[in-house]
Amino acid sequence: MLKDVTDRTQGKPLFVSDELPHYGTVLGELFHKLVPPEPTGKPGRPRKPEQVIDTDLDYATVHKTRQGAQVVKVERKVVHGSEQNILARLEQSPSHIINTAYVERSNLDWRLWDAHLSRKAPTVARSMRWLNAKFSICVACYNLIRPHETLSRGADRIFRPKTPAMAASVSDHQWTFSELLAYPALCQ
Repeated sequence: MLKDVTDRTQGKPLFVSDELPHYGTVLGELFHKLVPPEPTGKPGRPRKPEQVIDTDLDYATVHKTRQGAQVVKVERKVVHGSEQNILARLEQSPSHIINTAYVERSNLDWRLWDAHLSRKAPTVARSMRWLNAKFSICVACYNLIRPHETLSRGADRIFRPKTPAMAASVSDHQWTFSELLAYPALCQ
C-alpha cells in the first residue's frame, strides 16, 4: 500500500501512523540510499552496503494510552525528519497536529460498509478479486458520491454538498451511482 501511495504522489508525503513497527520498516525500505562500506583491505567477502534513511522523509507516530475504552493520554513522536518540517507541513493541512484521525475514520467507514473488512466477523472473503472490486466501489462512493459534512458547510454554516473529490478539484460535481458504474475505468 505504501509503495502504491508513493508511486502516485509527487515528492514524499508526510506519514503518520500508530506505533506498529511494520510501517517504519516499510518506509525505511522505500526511502533509503545504499552506502557502500569502506574497503578493509582484508581478504574475504566485502560487507553489505548500509541502508541510510533519506533525510527528507517525514514520519511521526501517535501512541494512545487507554484506561478501559477511554483514551487518557496521547503522545506524538517524530521518527524520521525534523519536528519543524513536520509542523510546517501540518500548517498546510486541515489538521495542525500530528494525528491518525483521518485514516482511523476511513478504516471505520470501510469496516461499516463491507462486512468482510470488519473485525471478528463470521464472513469470509472467498476471492481477492471480488473483495478488491467491492472495496474499489466503496472508495469511489466515499470520494465521489457521498458529500461530507465537514467539507459541505462553509463559514455561513449552510450545507452545500461537497465530496472529497470536489474538495481536491478532481471533480466539479457530486457523482451519481449511474455515473460511477458507467465510468469506463471501472470496467477494466
